[in-house]
Amino acid sequence: MAVKEDDPRRFLHPATIAKISRLDVRAQKVVEGFISGMHKSPLFGHSIEFVQHREYTSGDDIRHLDWKVWSKTDRYYIKQYEAETNLRCTMVVDVSESMHYGRGALNKYNYACTIAACLAHLLLRQQDAVGTVTFDSDVRQIVPARSPQTHIDAICNAMHVSKPREKTDIERILRRVTETVAQRGMIVLISDFLVDREPLLRGLEMLCQRRHDILVFHVLDDDEMVFPFSGTTRFEGMEELPQLLCDPRALRDGYMEALEEYLVEVRRGCTRLGIDYQLVRTGDYLDAVLTKFLHHRMAARTTTVRNRGPV
Repeated sequence: MAVKEDDPRRFLHPATIAKISRLDVRAQKVVEGFISGMHKSPLFGHSIEFVQHREYTSGDDIRHLDWKVWSKTDRYYIKQYEAETNLRCTMVVDVSESMHYGRGALNKYNYACTIAACLAHLLLRQQDAVGTVTFDSDVRQIVPARSPQTHIDAICNAMHVSKPREKTDIERILRRVTETVAQRGMIVLISDFLVDREPLLRGLEMLCQRRHDILVFHVLDDDEMVFPFSGTTRFEGMEELPQLLCDPRALRDGYMEALEEYLVEVRRGCTRLGIDYQLVRTGDYLDAVLTKFLHHRMAARTTTVRNRGPV
């Protein structure tokens, strides 16, 4: 697939969007918002999802009295419903130098931005609000969450102008995101996570403490997953690392062992924190990746109806 590097809308792949267009991006945790929508709110409203009864108190709207309960108990009870709300989602996209690596149709940077753009397109179509944060060693671009469908242009442009550079300071970035995104919502974090696992998990834990619904896309190039190199090879260092001239066959076993250990620890850490984690290879078809991921979330999303009063 040819990539037009000067076009911010290159991250919106029409074929991918067409294949995922019938899917929804649903919040699995309670989120905060102001407009009626498809996501659960921590506030009570007047949607069709019955939750519980509570005893009538002076000043309550008598239109919500449950007369059937009154006929049985001779006491007044109010029906309460769980409000539904629009979601606020923030796409947090790694644009550090290591994301520039790639030998396939898309490098990690373009693949990550395409994930963010396609999910943003779905969310905006749902009338949810989407914002963007791009980062390397520091935050580079911030686009506040907005819900007009034309907002996709601002999102794509922010990722377009954030060219890969410098190394990643993941804990610092996630602390900044935690401080910036005060309202409970969805955080989609997309990165190759070529960082130490301890600061990464500390940063994710900070986000979890704010009770966000967190999705993690761990994007790696096929070369990084299988280490296919043979013969004397010069590896060019990225993010301030030096060059290395060596026979990669002498490194492969140790590299693959270290990679597997790291991936297991990151996946376990995300599971422990209740974070949706998805390992993605740049050789994977993006529409298949997103379809599988969104179907998984829809299947896992269950509604618990609480009934705390008489029926």
